[in-house]
Amino acid sequence: QSWTKGMSYCLHSESHWDTGPIYVRENGKLHVVNQGAGGIQNVTPKTRPFRLFPRGFSVELCMNREDDRARRQRTDHFIFTYTKEGNLRYSAKSLFSLVLGYISDNVDHIDSLIGFPEQIAEKLFSAAEARQKFTEPVTGLRALQKFTEAYGNLVLCSLCLRNRYLVISEKLEEIKSFRELTCLDLSCCKLGDEHELLEHLTKEALSSVKRLLLKDNLLSDAGLRRMTAPVRVLKKGLENLLVLDLSCNPKITDVGIGYLLSFKKLNCLDISGTGLKDVNAVIKRIQMRIGLVHSKVPLKEFDHSNCKTEGWAEQTVLQWEQAVVEAIKPQDDLRSRTAALRFYGKAHRIEEVVKCKLVEPETKASGNLQFYKEKVQNCHLPLKKEVAGSHELKNNRKRALAEQDRERTSKQKHLCLTVEDWDLLNTY
Repeated sequence: QSWTKGMSYCLHSESHWDTGPIYVRENGKLHVVNQGAGGIQNVTPKTRPFRLFPRGFSVELCMNREDDRARRQRTDHFIFTYTKEGNLRYSAKSLFSLVLGYISDNVDHIDSLIGFPEQIAEKLFSAAEARQKFTEPVTGLRALQKFTEAYGNLVLCSLCLRNRYLVISEKLEEIKSFRELTCLDLSCCKLGDEHELLEHLTKEALSSVKRLLLKDNLLSDAGLRRMTAPVRVLKKGLENLLVLDLSCNPKITDVGIGYLLSFKKLNCLDISGTGLKDVNAVIKRIQMRIGLVHSKVPLKEFDHSNCKTEGWAEQTVLQWEQAVVEAIKPQDDLRSRTAALRFYGKAHRIEEVVKCKLVEPETKASGNLQFYKEKVQNCHLPLKKEVAGSHELKNNRKRALAEQDRERTSKQKHLCLTVEDWDLLNTY
């Protein structure tokens, strides 16, 4: 017992820190050392909170201050404004805006948006667009497809890619994800007959296109044959087309124009600058088969003023174009070097000669070959007003066209095959 008293005395006098109760096992029993009385009490031990740190010890929890992302997460929850006196005032953001920001940061992980309210979906798309989530290579395409599958033409109803071949080549899969477009401008893109985007035009996703501009795209009769095959055979594809521009494609001949006669709903057609051999025969053929009249003046439908990008993804297309421009910027130094070499006569001027001006002589030779439908002439007024003729001539033309249509329909009753007939033929 004396050694226990000494132990308690040493413990009491060694330090003033509160180490808690001290237990000693003697004869198979556990005893607590009473430091105040200096003895051993044979009582059941009482639970006391154990202090890992002394009183007055404080800990400051800090995030990684070198990480800008962590700092942004702390400040994004508040809105900072200044009062008239110049004092800084901050207020907390709403829970809706916080959740919207979080989902837009992880928009590529959304499973589906079908049935989601359009008003909130538009805000979510704008938030993700502001963070440039749709410009990312893989995740951007996956996120864009979720919106286009659920909302269709609300994401984009009109797309203008005139003279933007680099954007098409870089973002082809994103462009193919757009659904229910009503207007598509692919002028001066030099796509050719074998381009994947022209094949995509025949899909059901773009069956809603009513205005298609394919000026100066190196198209030929083979390209028109592929593009019109679903309409001619299965009555699908571009069957709702109203305006078609195929000008400045010198490889299109009289045979290719025959494929266009399957577009029965056409109101305006431009085939100026094509390689037609018998222009008068083509004009009569178009008038008899489709009911389009040759216009002596340029039509406003083909001046490219009404075609522009419209929809939620309007800024997204601009971001794609800016990214392509920034990727081409390093080539400016090379251009300056080649310009210097040309100045000193060490390089030949070859690049400036080869341009799109090769189509102009053929366009002048064939003249203006734009057609419109008389029934919708008031909706598609020409740029210059001219007298079309007397009312009697118009009535005679309508009667002649009506008789020709009756004869054609009576013949086609025996010649045309329905979709069921084609399916039956394919079974053999």
